[in-house]
Amino acid sequence: MKRREFLTTAATAGAAAASTPLAAGVLAAPALAQERIEWKMVAPWPKNAPGVGVNAQRFADMVTEMSGGRLTITLFAGGELVPPFEVLDAVQNDTAQVGHSTPYYWQGKAKALNLFTTVPFGLLAWEMNGWLTFGDGMALWEEVYAPMGVKPFYAGNSGSQAGGWFNKEINTLEDLKGLKMRIAGLGGEVMRRLGAATVLTPPGEIMPSLMSGAVDAAEWVSPWLDIAFGLQKAAKYYYMPAFHEPGPSLEVIVNQARYDALPTDLQAIVKFAAHATNSITLADFTYNNTIVFDSMREKYPQIEIRTFSKEIIVAMGKATTEVLEEMAAGDPMTAKVYASFKAFNEKCAKYQAHADLPTLRNREIALGMV
Repeated sequence: MKRREFLTTAATAGAAAASTPLAAGVLAAPALAQERIEWKMVAPWPKNAPGVGVNAQRFADMVTEMSGGRLTITLFAGGELVPPFEVLDAVQNDTAQVGHSTPYYWQGKAKALNLFTTVPFGLLAWEMNGWLTFGDGMALWEEVYAPMGVKPFYAGNSGSQAGGWFNKEINTLEDLKGLKMRIAGLGGEVMRRLGAATVLTPPGEIMPSLMSGAVDAAEWVSPWLDIAFGLQKAAKYYYMPAFHEPGPSLEVIVNQARYDALPTDLQAIVKFAAHATNSITLADFTYNNTIVFDSMREKYPQIEIRTFSKEIIVAMGKATTEVLEEMAAGDPMTAKVYASFKAFNEKCAKYQAHADLPTLRNREIALGMV
């Protein structure tokens, strides 16, 4: 090719390339680089709390990194920007643009939110994931939050939790009468109906309340977090598993107007960062609960692990049904969510009787544990 022909061809190609979307993107890159959005994220957890605070920070860091700094999220722990139980209010009124929490903390605004966290004798972690991801759970969750101007994302699960720390053994229903217990969610109402006096304190106040005798018992999460928070120093009877939290969810909630104002690529980053955090959080809890439990009784020989008796479980089950049916009868939206949740929960129970339950029993037999 002659030099003049080459220069002419190159100039023509360059002009054509400049008119393409790719070239426009390259030319616009400096402008995009200057586009910076800064969000505040609030949470009810103490700073760097295992499992919850750590994974809230992971979500914030993931969004910041994936967006190349175009969307930067700064995390404020419980009490730093707003009180622990005002996270939803802060996101609604745009004091913070995003929150990391658990939905049943806001049951005062909508009873149906209990069902997106956990229900006594309800869905396990992977079952909750199925209902929210491929069932109609997520659409219902969005419908409940829509009037509040908030968009929810499923952002993790702790797996089966512990029943709590008690300063005395709970052998019969009579032992629950007058018991002062810190307990969250629908489990608190079930315990109240069985005679306990229940309260909900922020996470950072659980250990001091149990240590001081302000409460006789307290549930928090499971071995990893419970030991990290020092609950073993305040009570020795550790009841496992929880009747009330078989697979509790964590959420990322975003101010709807702020989310809608994002470019579509940043919306996708928020969405898929929440999805990734969901997976990482359950893995985090599964691994660390296993490791902590393995060494727990050797390090803290005073701990005595107990399970609730069949008599107590039967009574808890009956009270749970009463609570759920009364809650659904009082509100059409709650009834709608409950119908979906209940139907899937019953299907899961039938399936798991032939799936995970015998698998776990078979593993015990194979490992010589029974």
